Amino acid sequence: MTGIRRSVLIASVVTFALVLPARAQEAAPDFARLEAAQSAANAKPGPRTVPGRAIPVPATASPQLQAMITAPYRVPGWNADPKSAAEWKEMIASRAAPAAAAAKTLREKLGVSMEATRIGGVGVFVLTPKDIPPANQNRLLVHVHGGGYVFGPGESGTGEAIPMAAYGGFKVISIDYRMPPDFPYPAAMDDAMAVWKELVKTHDPRNMAIFGSSTGGGMTLAMVLRAKQEGLPVPAAIAPGTPWSDLTETGDTYKTNEWVDNVLVSWHGWLGRAAALYANGHDLKDPQLSPIYGDFSGFPPAILTSGTRDLFLSLTVLTHRKLRRAGVEAELQVFEGMSHAQYYFDPFVPESKEAFSEIARFFDKHLGK
Repeated sequence: MTGIRRSVLIASVVTFALVLPARAQEAAPDFARLEAAQSAANAKPGPRTVPGRAIPVPATASPQLQAMITAPYRVPGWNADPKSAAEWKEMIASRAAPAAAAAKTLREKLGVSMEATRIGGVGVFVLTPKDIPPANQNRLLVHVHGGGYVFGPGESGTGEAIPMAAYGGFKVISIDYRMPPDFPYPAAMDDAMAVWKELVKTHDPRNMAIFGSSTGGGMTLAMVLRAKQEGLPVPAAIAPGTPWSDLTETGDTYKTNEWVDNVLVSWHGWLGRAAALYANGHDLKDPQLSPIYGDFSGFPPAILTSGTRDLFLSLTVLTHRKLRRAGVEAELQVFEGMSHAQYYFDPFVPESKEAFSEIARFFDKHLGK
């Protein structure tokens, strides 16, 4: 090494050594001031006060999921405020068209066929994977789509059913239930139960499971409650993903994950308005609207899914704990960095494949052969 290069190297090392302590000293007073302010603000019992801050993208998530985490809020979207039935329908249709097109592309990529038909007088889509393992030949999954009781009409509501059929190797029946603004509660539940009543006439419920996310998760729970109430068979297993199990603004992560979840963002957007639209004046704590207020005894085994940034993480946790307290076998999987129901937004993301694989494993364990 020449004398000049050695001098440059020594100078660089000295500069680096001096800069680091200097920067640390600059940051130290800032943290010291923040520490003092936060300690003072939280010196007495009461609501937790936190400083405004930017939350970095977790390096612990896959690169594909990191890209989803960095996505901005959907505007207009999360904060939509339709003032009439016509405005609701316009917003619903604007989302349905691209979602239906994406579902078609997804079916082609994953080798899943689809047939539209009616069961019990209700429109359904039958999703069949290219290959069904011998163990799944007599098994059937019933899918209840999400979308806040307003989004996901027609094919646009099959986005979760397709990867479940493909990754699990199951035939799936996705229910195209009626929704507001034209058909508020109890239309959605009436349709879902009409399909279930018809299916259990021709299929062994011990070989069947019900699954769905968000609204679909809440409806999955409500369907079991209603089946118990009406003396109908219950499925062998359920998978209520990030369930909207309580239509009231209840749960810790409604606040801790507000503005962090880049899907729902806040209760005080279209979400709360959709709850009121669907309930149509009924008590939001009615177990058929908010199943967490129902009796979970006698429920089938359940697997629940959420993410650390999910606005509904608390609802998922509360539902899981209530199931366990009722003596129900229940598993909970929570994915790093995920916002609400992002595990089925792109089924090619590693965490999404893992989520569906875990659900398929759970179903395989509990459904009859």
